[in-house]
Amino acid sequence: MIKELQPKEVFSIFHEITQVPRPSKREGKIIEWLKAFAVKHNLEHTVDKAGNIIMRKPATPGYEHKPGVILQAHMDMVCEKNNDTVHDFDNDPIHTYIDGDFIKAQGTTLGADNGIGMALMLAAITSDTLKHPALECLFTVDEETGLTGAFRLQDGCLNGKQLINLDSEDDGQVFIGCAGGIDTLAKMHYSPLALSPNSQLAIHLKVGGLMGGHSGDDINKGRGNANKILVRFLYQVMQATDMQLASINGGNLRNAIAREAEAVIAIPMAYKEDIRVMLNHYIATIEAEIGDVEKDFFMHLETTDMPALFIPADKAKVLIQALYACPHGMTAMSKTMPGLVETSTNLASVKMREDEKGAFVEINTSQRSSIESKKHDIKQMVECALALACDEVTHGDGYPGWAPNPQSPLLEVTKKAYQDLFAAEPKVLAIHAGLECGLFLEKYPYLDMVSIGPQMFGVHSPQERLSIASTGKCWEWLKRILEAL
Repeated sequence: MIKELQPKEVFSIFHEITQVPRPSKREGKIIEWLKAFAVKHNLEHTVDKAGNIIMRKPATPGYEHKPGVILQAHMDMVCEKNNDTVHDFDNDPIHTYIDGDFIKAQGTTLGADNGIGMALMLAAITSDTLKHPALECLFTVDEETGLTGAFRLQDGCLNGKQLINLDSEDDGQVFIGCAGGIDTLAKMHYSPLALSPNSQLAIHLKVGGLMGGHSGDDINKGRGNANKILVRFLYQVMQATDMQLASINGGNLRNAIAREAEAVIAIPMAYKEDIRVMLNHYIATIEAEIGDVEKDFFMHLETTDMPALFIPADKAKVLIQALYACPHGMTAMSKTMPGLVETSTNLASVKMREDEKGAFVEINTSQRSSIESKKHDIKQMVECALALACDEVTHGDGYPGWAPNPQSPLLEVTKKAYQDLFAAEPKVLAIHAGLECGLFLEKYPYLDMVSIGPQMFGVHSPQERLSIASTGKCWEWLKRILEAL
């Protein structure tokens, strides 16, 4: 059982967190759980208008005059599941199991991002033996889909001068900077039409078996994007024959690389065998390009019932061209921090929708960069591509990056604590993923911040897994930092 793992004070809390549904923007149940936890442990706590929760505990004797410390994590989780998994993220607990050194979930995301950060914080603030300055634990809402909690955090509600973010995913690494980001939403409205009256064959195409993953942390790992793979083939078919497009759907969340995509098309009956040959050649091409990374990739073709309605041919053509032209992946590496992705974009999802204007195709992308001007450059590049087909292209508010401070006093304490415990030097890095730290700095510009966390793999996908041993190391590290401060 997970709650019996060591350190028990951390894993018992993490187990409880996995039993509470907490999708982004629907965190009501975890908010109530956190409030009850604070009451049970006699912790001062407040809930702001956004739903963020702050718990407080006075300094232990001898630490009363030390600067206060803020521990921070987000309470929501990415809700992704395999197509054959039945799971209601609004009501069902996460079904966890242990596989060697890892905690995993059955067919869904685990929610260790950022549930294990919450567990580490709660273990620290309820410890009877840990020595520490005055502690504040900040739990924010909706980090994964909008950073809403961090955006709406009020000025003056935090007292600490140092902040330890627990939303990182790499063992023995200290993060001191992150990328800024901005989302783009495009819509192509159309009036569905019946199929032209000639001999046609309806075909269902499906791409799957891809790893997916975090659109920031995993964007440079050579993984396939199901939307791009599908559209590339559709473009080839469109060039070769009179193809008509009935539907196209792929991906889910703007901060996850698309793992699956599908489309229904109609082609002339005479082209039935040719398209199978074309697909076989195409599959071989994709396997040659990404097969060393995407070992479970597949692409299937099967005949299906003829749909009643299709996207008009001219609209379908420009849609496929726009999606093919839309950039995806890493576009630049940092010139100041070796190994860090500077700028990237993620073609996250393509969905068939309807609104008051009628039927439309909705396209979601997310852009990231550690350079503000480059963030807007890649945003505009995406806009130009999608505007070729879409009548609406809009952008979110975006969020700022967090500029590294290599001279941070908190960083020095954090590094020394790791060296004392493990006789090794931790790596000091910036991360291409978005962290809430940049937004905290806008409201509290004096904050000295670092971000740490235990080892995780496959976050934002059903392959998410948390290292048990690394979690134990991170707990010892966090305790040593707090005692040293």
